[in-house]
Amino acid sequence: MNALSSTSRTRLTRHPERGGTDRAALYEVLDAGMICHLGVVVNGSPRVLPTCYGRLDDTLYVHGSTGASSLMAAPSQDICVTVTHLDGLVLARSVFHHSVNYRSAVIYGTPRLLTDPDEKQTGLRAIVEHLVRGQWDATRKPNRKELAATSVIALSLDEASVKIRQAPPSDAEEDYATDTWAGVLPVAQTFGEPSPDPQLRPGIPIPGHIAQRVTS
Repeated sequence: MNALSSTSRTRLTRHPERGGTDRAALYEVLDAGMICHLGVVVNGSPRVLPTCYGRLDDTLYVHGSTGASSLMAAPSQDICVTVTHLDGLVLARSVFHHSVNYRSAVIYGTPRLLTDPDEKQTGLRAIVEHLVRGQWDATRKPNRKELAATSVIALSLDEASVKIRQAPPSDAEEDYATDTWAGVLPVAQTFGEPSPDPQLRPGIPIPGHIAQRVTS
């Protein structure tokens, strides 16, 4: 029950040793990200769009305007969603062996367009809470007009793969004797100090759940 699926689309053919086989590895990659890339065919042409997402158990939620052609087309076809973290630049002794350290997830499937108002709110809450936990309860909820203007699709995590590289350079044997520096240049994403809206009324403090996101 905890193993990732193995299909012709999720089976790794290059560096299979980097593949994650446990569903927990998929959750870790998704839960650590904030932006996914949605791949969908619109009017016969492929389109890849960055967007926010949220996860609830084994379901991924993506939202957008009801006028977004990508979300209108998605429920009628198989789509692909990817999430990637760049963790480091791997600088080798030769150009050929340069690489990156990364964590990535790829999900395939045919999504559902959510039409039930309660389920749509559940999906929107998952997206908001994924970005900043506690924000849903701290703000006004969508009204009927706003819900009608918003599309939410739900994608099962049944067919997914995970690939991770966290390692130093792997050079050709003859290059280890050179004087070229080699190693990993780490990459990290951090949160800065919150910047208040210029129209914020005086005396409203930064909520604790937002302040907690600031990297110390």
